[in-house]
Amino acid sequence: MESRKWTFVRALVAAVVLAAAGGAALAQAPPVKIGLLATLEGPFAAGGQDGIRGAELAVRQRNGVVAGRKIEIIKASSDAKPDVAVNATRKLVEQDKVDIMVGPLSGSEGIAVKEYSKTQPNITFINGSSGAQATTLVNPSPNFFRFNTDGGQWMVGLGKAALDKGYKRVMVIAEDYAFPYSQVQGFMAEYCRLGGKVPVKAWVPLGGKDYSSVIARIPKDVDALAVVLGGADAVNFLNQYEQAGGDKPLIGGSITVSQDILNYRGKRRDSLVGTIAGAPIADAYDAPEWKAFVADYKKNFPDGYPSPSLFALVYYFNMKATLDGLEAVKGDLSDGQKKYREALTKLVLKTPVGDVKLDQNRQAIGTTFITEVVKDAQGNLYNKVLRKIDNVNQTLGLSPAEFKIGSRDEPNCP
Repeated sequence: MESRKWTFVRALVAAVVLAAAGGAALAQAPPVKIGLLATLEGPFAAGGQDGIRGAELAVRQRNGVVAGRKIEIIKASSDAKPDVAVNATRKLVEQDKVDIMVGPLSGSEGIAVKEYSKTQPNITFINGSSGAQATTLVNPSPNFFRFNTDGGQWMVGLGKAALDKGYKRVMVIAEDYAFPYSQVQGFMAEYCRLGGKVPVKAWVPLGGKDYSSVIARIPKDVDALAVVLGGADAVNFLNQYEQAGGDKPLIGGSITVSQDILNYRGKRRDSLVGTIAGAPIADAYDAPEWKAFVADYKKNFPDGYPSPSLFALVYYFNMKATLDGLEAVKGDLSDGQKKYREALTKLVLKTPVGDVKLDQNRQAIGTTFITEVVKDAQGNLYNKVLRKIDNVNQTLGLSPAEFKIGSRDEPNCP
Protein backbone atom coordinates (compact mmCIF):
# COMPACT_ATOMS: atom_id res chain seq x y z
CA MET A 1 0.00 0.00 0.00
CA GLU A 2 2.83 2.36 0.95
CA SER A 3 4.63 1.48 -2.31
CA ARG A 4 1.55 2.39 -4.37
CA LYS A 5 1.28 5.67 -2.51
CA TRP A 6 4.85 6.66 -3.37
CA THR A 7 4.41 5.53 -6.96
CA PHE A 8 1.41 7.87 -7.25
CA VAL A 9 3.34 10.75 -5.65
CA ARG A 10 6.30 10.28 -7.98
CA ALA A 11 3.95 10.21 -11.00
CA LEU A 12 2.24 13.38 -9.81
CA VAL A 13 5.56 15.15 -9.31
CA ALA A 14 6.72 14.05 -12.77
CA ALA A 15 3.51 15.39 -14.31
CA VAL A 16 3.99 18.75 -12.59
CA VAL A 17 7.61 18.92 -13.77
CA LEU A 18 6.60 18.08 -17.33
CA ALA A 19 3.83 20.68 -17.28
CA ALA A 20 6.24 23.28 -15.95
CA ALA A 21 8.78 22.35 -18.60
CA GLY A 22 6.11 22.63 -21.29
CA GLY A 23 5.06 26.01 -19.99
CA ALA A 24 8.68 27.16 -19.96
CA ALA A 25 9.11 25.92 -23.52
CA LEU A 26 5.98 27.81 -24.56
CA ALA A 27 7.19 30.94 -22.83
CA GLN A 28 10.55 30.57 -24.56
CA ALA A 29 9.07 30.00 -28.04
CA PRO A 30 10.81 32.43 -30.37
CA PRO A 31 8.83 35.45 -31.54
CA VAL A 32 7.32 35.52 -35.00
CA LYS A 33 9.11 38.29 -36.87
CA ILE A 34 6.82 40.12 -39.29
CA GLY A 35 8.18 42.69 -41.73
CA LEU A 36 5.76 45.59 -42.25
CA LEU A 37 6.31 47.74 -45.34
CA ALA A 38 4.35 50.91 -46.03
CA THR A 39 4.84 54.04 -48.12
CA LEU A 40 5.89 56.60 -45.51
CA GLU A 41 7.57 58.98 -47.95
CA GLY A 42 6.32 60.61 -51.15
CA PRO A 43 2.75 61.35 -52.26
CA PHE A 44 1.11 58.56 -50.22
CA ALA A 45 2.88 59.19 -46.92
CA ALA A 46 -0.30 60.10 -45.02
CA GLY A 47 -2.07 56.99 -46.28
CA GLY A 48 0.94 54.87 -45.44
CA GLN A 49 0.95 56.10 -41.85
CA ASP A 50 -2.72 55.16 -41.52
CA GLY A 51 -1.95 51.78 -43.07
CA ILE A 52 0.56 51.22 -40.26
CA ARG A 53 -2.18 52.09 -37.75
CA GLY A 54 -4.48 49.47 -39.27
CA ALA A 55 -1.80 46.77 -39.15
CA GLU A 56 -0.86 47.66 -35.58
CA LEU A 57 -4.52 47.52 -34.53
CA ALA A 58 -4.76 43.87 -35.65
CA VAL A 59 -1.70 43.07 -33.50
CA ARG A 60 -2.99 45.02 -30.49
CA GLN A 61 -6.31 43.18 -30.64
CA ARG A 62 -4.34 40.00 -29.85
CA ASN A 63 -2.16 41.74 -27.24
CA GLY A 64 0.83 41.10 -29.45
CA VAL A 65 0.74 37.30 -29.01
CA VAL A 66 -0.49 34.48 -31.27
CA ALA A 67 -0.48 30.81 -30.27
CA GLY A 68 1.86 31.59 -27.39
CA ARG A 69 4.38 33.34 -29.66
CA LYS A 70 5.12 37.03 -29.36
CA ILE A 71 4.65 39.07 -32.53
CA GLU A 72 7.66 41.23 -33.35
CA ILE A 73 7.02 43.89 -35.99
CA ILE A 74 9.96 45.29 -37.98
CA LYS A 75 8.92 48.30 -40.06
CA ALA A 76 10.33 49.66 -43.30
CA SER A 77 9.39 52.51 -45.60
CA SER A 78 9.20 53.02 -49.34
CA ASP A 79 8.12 56.00 -51.46
CA ALA A 80 5.74 54.29 -53.93
CA LYS A 81 8.61 53.38 -56.31
CA PRO A 82 8.82 49.65 -57.13
CA ASP A 83 12.62 49.44 -56.83
CA VAL A 84 12.59 51.17 -53.45
CA ALA A 85 9.86 48.81 -52.22
CA VAL A 86 11.84 45.74 -53.34
CA ASN A 87 15.05 47.01 -51.73
CA ALA A 88 13.22 47.63 -48.44
CA THR A 89 11.62 44.19 -48.63
CA ARG A 90 14.95 42.54 -49.42
CA LYS A 91 16.50 44.09 -46.31
CA LEU A 92 13.66 42.84 -44.11
CA VAL A 93 13.86 39.32 -45.55
CA GLU A 94 17.57 38.81 -46.10
CA GLN A 95 19.12 40.93 -43.32
CA ASP A 96 16.45 41.21 -40.63
CA LYS A 97 15.37 37.59 -41.24
CA VAL A 98 11.63 38.15 -40.90
CA ASP A 99 9.39 35.09 -41.06
CA ILE A 100 6.50 36.80 -42.86
CA MET A 101 6.24 39.98 -44.95
CA VAL A 102 3.21 42.30 -44.94
CA GLY A 103 3.14 45.04 -47.59
CA PRO A 104 3.45 47.06 -49.77
CA LEU A 105 1.01 49.96 -50.20
CA SER A 106 0.97 50.96 -53.87
CA GLY A 107 0.07 49.11 -57.05
CA SER A 108 3.34 48.92 -58.97
CA GLU A 109 5.15 48.22 -55.70
CA GLY A 110 2.90 45.19 -55.24
CA ILE A 111 3.76 43.77 -58.66
CA ALA A 112 7.48 44.19 -57.96
CA VAL A 113 7.32 42.63 -54.49
CA LYS A 114 5.26 39.74 -55.91
CA GLU A 115 8.06 39.02 -58.36
CA TYR A 116 10.69 39.23 -55.60
CA SER A 117 8.66 36.78 -53.48
CA LYS A 118 9.35 34.08 -56.06
CA THR A 119 13.04 34.21 -55.09
CA GLN A 120 12.23 33.56 -51.41
CA PRO A 121 10.12 30.37 -51.40
CA ASN A 122 10.41 29.82 -47.63
CA ILE A 123 8.95 33.22 -46.71
CA THR A 124 5.23 34.02 -46.91
CA PHE A 125 4.34 37.39 -48.42
CA ILE A 126 0.98 38.98 -47.60
CA ASN A 127 -0.12 42.20 -49.28
CA GLY A 128 -0.46 45.58 -47.54
CA SER A 129 -2.92 47.66 -49.57
CA SER A 130 -1.59 47.52 -53.14
CA GLY A 131 -4.42 47.03 -55.60
CA ALA A 132 -3.07 46.49 -59.12
CA GLN A 133 -4.86 43.68 -60.94
CA ALA A 134 -1.63 42.21 -62.34
CA THR A 135 -0.21 41.46 -58.88
CA THR A 136 -2.24 38.27 -58.58
CA LEU A 137 -3.88 37.94 -62.01
CA VAL A 138 -0.68 37.82 -64.11
CA ASN A 139 2.03 35.26 -63.27
CA PRO A 140 0.92 34.86 -59.64
CA SER A 141 3.43 33.83 -56.99
CA PRO A 142 2.69 30.70 -54.92
CA ASN A 143 3.81 32.44 -51.71
CA PHE A 144 2.12 35.84 -52.23
CA PHE A 145 -1.38 36.29 -50.76
CA ARG A 146 -3.75 39.26 -51.04
CA PHE A 147 -6.70 39.44 -48.65
CA ASN A 148 -7.94 42.74 -50.09
CA THR A 149 -9.87 43.05 -53.31
CA ASP A 150 -8.04 44.94 -56.06
CA GLY A 151 -8.54 48.37 -57.62
CA GLY A 152 -10.79 47.05 -60.38
CA GLN A 153 -13.00 45.17 -57.91
CA TRP A 154 -13.33 48.37 -55.85
CA MET A 155 -15.04 50.14 -58.78
CA VAL A 156 -17.72 47.58 -59.61
CA GLY A 157 -21.10 49.33 -59.79
CA LEU A 158 -19.67 52.83 -60.23
CA GLY A 159 -20.26 52.90 -63.99
CA LYS A 160 -23.99 52.39 -63.49
CA ALA A 161 -24.05 54.91 -60.63
CA ALA A 162 -22.43 57.53 -62.90
CA LEU A 163 -24.98 56.98 -65.64
CA ASP A 164 -27.78 57.14 -63.07
CA LYS A 165 -26.45 60.60 -62.20
CA GLY A 166 -26.72 61.62 -65.85
CA TYR A 167 -22.98 61.50 -66.54
CA LYS A 168 -23.04 60.24 -70.14
CA ARG A 169 -19.61 61.57 -71.10
CA VAL A 170 -16.66 61.77 -68.71
CA MET A 171 -12.96 62.61 -68.87
CA VAL A 172 -10.56 60.36 -66.95
CA ILE A 173 -7.69 61.96 -65.01
CA ALA A 174 -5.48 59.33 -63.37
CA GLU A 175 -1.93 58.61 -62.31
CA ASP A 176 0.11 56.70 -64.86
CA TYR A 177 0.84 53.36 -63.20
CA ALA A 178 -0.69 49.96 -62.52
CA PHE A 179 -3.21 50.73 -59.76
CA PRO A 180 -5.05 53.56 -61.57
CA TYR A 181 -5.13 51.40 -64.71
CA SER A 182 -7.02 48.84 -62.62
CA GLN A 183 -9.38 51.46 -61.15
CA VAL A 184 -10.17 52.95 -64.56
CA GLN A 185 -10.74 49.46 -65.98
CA GLY A 186 -13.14 48.59 -63.17
CA PHE A 187 -15.11 51.77 -63.80
CA MET A 188 -15.06 51.79 -67.60
CA ALA A 189 -15.79 48.09 -68.16
CA GLU A 190 -19.31 48.64 -66.84
CA TYR A 191 -19.68 52.29 -67.87
CA CYS A 192 -18.83 51.63 -71.52
CA ARG A 193 -20.96 48.48 -71.66
CA LEU A 194 -23.98 50.52 -70.51
CA GLY A 195 -23.43 53.25 -73.10
CA GLY A 196 -21.14 55.76 -71.41
CA LYS A 197 -18.40 57.55 -73.37
CA VAL A 198 -14.85 58.54 -72.36
CA PRO A 199 -13.51 60.91 -75.06
CA VAL A 200 -10.31 61.82 -73.18
CA LYS A 201 -7.95 60.07 -70.75
CA ALA A 202 -5.17 62.08 -69.13
CA TRP A 203 -2.46 59.93 -67.54
CA VAL A 204 -0.30 62.00 -65.19
CA PRO A 205 2.98 61.12 -63.44
CA LEU A 206 2.92 59.91 -59.85
CA GLY A 207 4.07 62.76 -57.63
CA GLY A 208 3.22 65.44 -60.19
CA LYS A 209 2.71 68.99 -58.99
CA ASP A 210 1.51 70.96 -62.03
CA TYR A 211 -1.87 70.02 -63.49
CA SER A 212 -2.43 73.15 -65.60
CA SER A 213 -2.00 71.36 -68.94
CA VAL A 214 -4.44 68.63 -67.88
CA ILE A 215 -7.02 71.15 -66.71
CA ALA A 216 -6.69 73.01 -70.02
CA ARG A 217 -7.58 69.79 -71.88
CA ILE A 218 -10.93 69.25 -70.13
CA PRO A 219 -13.62 69.26 -72.85
CA LYS A 220 -16.58 71.56 -72.30
CA ASP A 221 -19.02 68.84 -73.29
CA VAL A 222 -18.11 66.25 -70.65
CA ASP A 223 -20.58 65.82 -67.80
CA ALA A 224 -18.06 64.89 -65.10
CA LEU A 225 -14.43 64.07 -64.34
CA ALA A 226 -13.42 60.57 -63.25
CA VAL A 227 -10.43 61.36 -61.03
CA VAL A 228 -8.13 58.57 -59.81
CA LEU A 229 -5.47 60.48 -57.89
CA GLY A 230 -4.34 59.84 -54.33
CA GLY A 231 -2.47 61.56 -51.53
CA ALA A 232 -0.64 64.77 -52.36
CA ASP A 233 -1.47 64.33 -56.06
CA ALA A 234 -5.20 64.56 -55.35
CA VAL A 235 -4.74 67.59 -53.11
CA ASN A 236 -2.62 69.41 -55.71
CA PHE A 237 -5.10 68.70 -58.50
CA LEU A 238 -8.13 69.74 -56.45
CA ASN A 239 -6.51 73.03 -55.39
CA GLN A 240 -5.42 73.89 -58.92
CA TYR A 241 -8.79 72.94 -60.40
CA GLU A 242 -10.50 75.22 -57.88
CA GLN A 243 -8.11 78.07 -58.72
CA ALA A 244 -8.87 77.60 -62.44
CA GLY A 245 -12.60 77.93 -61.76
CA GLY A 246 -13.40 74.32 -62.51
CA ASP A 247 -16.94 73.25 -61.76
CA LYS A 248 -17.40 69.77 -63.23
CA PRO A 249 -18.76 67.19 -60.78
CA LEU A 250 -16.35 64.44 -59.83
CA ILE A 251 -16.44 60.65 -59.91
CA GLY A 252 -13.84 59.47 -57.43
CA GLY A 253 -11.31 56.73 -57.46
CA SER A 254 -11.18 54.83 -54.18
CA ILE A 255 -8.08 56.67 -52.94
CA THR A 256 -9.46 60.06 -54.07
CA VAL A 257 -12.21 60.03 -51.42
CA SER A 258 -10.34 58.24 -48.63
CA GLN A 259 -10.18 59.92 -45.23
CA ASP A 260 -6.63 61.18 -45.79
CA ILE A 261 -8.02 63.32 -48.65
CA LEU A 262 -11.35 64.24 -47.06
CA ASN A 263 -9.43 65.66 -44.09
CA TYR A 264 -7.01 67.91 -45.94
CA ARG A 265 -7.58 71.63 -45.40
CA GLY A 266 -8.40 73.52 -48.58
CA LYS A 267 -11.23 75.38 -50.27
CA ARG A 268 -11.71 72.78 -52.98
CA ARG A 269 -12.29 70.15 -50.28
CA ASP A 270 -15.93 71.20 -49.90
CA SER A 271 -16.58 70.73 -53.60
CA LEU A 272 -15.95 67.01 -53.07
CA VAL A 273 -19.43 66.90 -51.54
CA GLY A 274 -21.61 64.90 -53.90
CA THR A 275 -18.70 62.92 -55.37
CA ILE A 276 -19.65 59.30 -56.02
CA ALA A 277 -16.98 56.64 -55.78
CA GLY A 278 -16.31 52.94 -55.44
CA ALA A 279 -14.25 51.47 -52.60
CA PRO A 280 -13.91 48.53 -50.17
CA ILE A 281 -14.86 50.95 -47.38
CA ALA A 282 -17.74 53.29 -46.52
CA ASP A 283 -17.34 55.58 -43.51
CA ALA A 284 -21.06 55.53 -42.68
CA TYR A 285 -21.59 51.77 -43.04
CA ASP A 286 -24.11 50.81 -40.35
CA ALA A 287 -23.03 47.24 -39.51
CA PRO A 288 -22.14 46.64 -35.83
CA GLU A 289 -18.82 45.05 -36.84
CA TRP A 290 -17.84 48.21 -38.70
CA LYS A 291 -18.89 50.47 -35.82
CA ALA A 292 -16.86 48.38 -33.39
CA PHE A 293 -13.83 48.58 -35.69
CA VAL A 294 -14.10 52.37 -35.96
CA ALA A 295 -14.43 52.71 -32.19
CA ASP A 296 -11.38 50.50 -31.65
CA TYR A 297 -9.36 52.49 -34.19
CA LYS A 298 -10.26 55.81 -32.54
CA LYS A 299 -9.51 54.47 -29.06
CA ASN A 300 -6.08 53.20 -30.09
CA PHE A 301 -5.16 56.09 -32.37
CA PRO A 302 -6.58 59.40 -31.11
CA ASP A 303 -4.14 61.08 -33.51
CA GLY A 304 -5.75 59.30 -36.48
CA TYR A 305 -8.64 60.36 -38.69
CA PRO A 306 -12.30 60.73 -37.63
CA SER A 307 -12.82 57.40 -39.39
CA PRO A 308 -10.23 54.87 -40.62
CA SER A 309 -8.94 55.49 -44.12
CA LEU A 310 -9.00 52.90 -46.87
CA PHE A 311 -5.33 52.19 -46.14
CA ALA A 312 -6.00 51.51 -42.44
CA LEU A 313 -8.81 49.08 -43.25
CA VAL A 314 -6.94 47.15 -45.93
CA TYR A 315 -3.69 46.84 -43.95
CA TYR A 316 -5.87 45.65 -41.06
CA PHE A 317 -7.36 42.95 -43.33
CA ASN A 318 -3.97 41.64 -44.34
CA MET A 319 -2.37 41.74 -40.90
CA LYS A 320 -5.44 40.10 -39.35
CA ALA A 321 -5.22 37.33 -41.97
CA THR A 322 -1.52 36.94 -41.15
CA LEU A 323 -2.32 36.43 -37.47
CA ASP A 324 -5.46 34.31 -37.99
CA GLY A 325 -3.40 31.96 -40.15
CA LEU A 326 -0.76 31.68 -37.43
CA GLU A 327 -3.45 30.87 -34.89
CA ALA A 328 -4.86 28.16 -37.17
CA VAL A 329 -1.48 26.34 -37.27
CA LYS A 330 -0.64 27.09 -33.61
CA GLY A 331 2.32 29.20 -34.67
CA ASP A 332 3.94 26.38 -36.69
CA LEU A 333 6.06 27.80 -39.52
CA SER A 334 8.10 24.66 -40.13
CA ASP A 335 8.61 22.80 -43.42
CA GLY A 336 8.98 25.97 -45.48
CA GLN A 337 5.73 27.32 -43.94
CA LYS A 338 3.73 24.73 -45.88
CA LYS A 339 1.01 24.25 -43.23
CA TYR A 340 0.75 27.98 -42.73
CA ARG A 341 0.13 28.64 -46.42
CA GLU A 342 -2.43 25.87 -46.59
CA ALA A 343 -4.25 27.50 -43.67
CA LEU A 344 -4.17 30.90 -45.39
CA THR A 345 -5.54 29.40 -48.59
CA LYS A 346 -8.54 27.94 -46.73
CA LEU A 347 -9.08 30.94 -44.44
CA VAL A 348 -12.42 32.74 -44.46
CA LEU A 349 -11.39 36.10 -43.05
CA LYS A 350 -13.92 37.84 -40.83
CA THR A 351 -13.65 41.59 -41.46
CA PRO A 352 -15.60 44.69 -40.38
CA VAL A 353 -17.25 44.84 -43.81
CA GLY A 354 -17.94 41.15 -44.44
CA ASP A 355 -16.23 37.84 -45.12
CA VAL A 356 -13.24 37.56 -47.45
CA LYS A 357 -12.13 34.34 -49.12
CA LEU A 358 -9.38 33.68 -51.65
CA ASP A 359 -9.57 32.45 -55.23
CA GLN A 360 -7.13 30.07 -56.94
CA ASN A 361 -4.59 32.89 -57.33
CA ARG A 362 -4.69 33.68 -53.58
CA GLN A 363 -6.65 36.84 -54.41
CA ALA A 364 -9.52 38.18 -52.31
CA ILE A 365 -13.18 37.90 -53.20
CA GLY A 366 -15.07 40.44 -51.12
CA THR A 367 -17.29 43.48 -50.70
CA THR A 368 -17.46 46.73 -52.70
CA PHE A 369 -19.34 49.89 -51.71
CA ILE A 370 -20.68 52.62 -53.97
CA THR A 371 -20.52 55.80 -51.90
CA GLU A 372 -21.21 59.54 -51.98
CA VAL A 373 -19.28 62.23 -50.12
CA VAL A 374 -21.45 64.21 -47.68
CA LYS A 375 -20.79 66.71 -44.88
CA ASP A 376 -21.87 66.23 -41.25
CA ALA A 377 -23.04 68.87 -38.77
CA GLN A 378 -19.45 69.49 -37.61
CA GLY A 379 -18.22 70.09 -41.14
CA ASN A 380 -16.46 66.74 -41.51
CA LEU A 381 -16.66 64.97 -44.85
CA TYR A 382 -17.47 61.28 -44.99
CA ASN A 383 -18.70 58.63 -47.41
CA LYS A 384 -22.28 57.44 -47.10
CA VAL A 385 -23.41 54.14 -48.58
CA LEU A 386 -25.38 54.15 -51.81
CA ARG A 387 -25.00 50.46 -52.57
CA LYS A 388 -23.22 47.40 -51.20
CA ILE A 389 -22.08 44.61 -53.53
CA ASP A 390 -20.90 41.32 -52.05
CA ASN A 391 -18.68 38.54 -53.42
CA VAL A 392 -16.98 40.61 -56.13
CA ASN A 393 -14.37 38.48 -57.89
CA GLN A 394 -11.27 39.61 -59.75
CA THR A 395 -12.79 39.31 -63.22
CA LEU A 396 -15.69 41.52 -62.08
CA GLY A 397 -18.29 38.87 -62.76
CA LEU A 398 -17.11 38.45 -66.36
CA SER A 399 -15.84 35.18 -67.79
CA PRO A 400 -12.04 34.93 -68.13
CA ALA A 401 -12.49 35.11 -71.91
CA GLU A 402 -14.44 38.38 -71.67
CA PHE A 403 -12.23 40.03 -69.06
CA LYS A 404 -9.33 42.26 -70.12
CA ILE A 405 -6.84 43.63 -67.61
CA GLY A 406 -6.64 47.41 -67.34
CA SER A 407 -3.97 49.40 -69.18
CA ARG A 408 -3.52 52.89 -70.62
CA ASP A 409 -5.64 51.87 -73.61
CA GLU A 410 -7.97 49.23 -72.18
CA PRO A 411 -10.93 49.72 -71.98
CA ASN A 412 -11.65 52.30 -74.67
CA CYS A 413 -15.01 53.90 -75.54
CA PRO A 414 -14.39 57.36 -77.04
